[in-house]
Amino acid sequence: MINADLLKQLIEFRRERDWEQFHNPKDIAISLSIEAAELLEWFQWRDKTEIQQMLETDKREALEDEIADVAVYLSYLCHDLNIDLEQAIKRKMEKNAAKYPVEKVKGRADKYNEYS
Repeated sequence: MINADLLKQLIEFRRERDWEQFHNPKDIAISLSIEAAELLEWFQWRDKTEIQQMLETDKREALEDEIADVAVYLSYLCHDLNIDLEQAIKRKMEKNAAKYPVEKVKGRADKYNEYS
């Protein structure tokens, strides 16, 4: 959920480099997954204390870069497929509220089909 001006910058950045030819939805989704995996690497093998310590160093910028990469590819995908991310999230939250009623799931990590 980035603002319209930043999205316009992203689209222009891509257009100036003639990268639209490579940015079909399949390849954008693949790139999004790869970037999400790189984000996971930042946390791999680290406990909560180590993560907190890293957040207080210059390594924080590397984490922010990975998060930005994920956001950029997700923004491209939504733009190219004409998906309003904010509306999609709102709709999904409504579905999640129905699947996970507070009175049944509060404080539990069960999947919706595992609780009684």
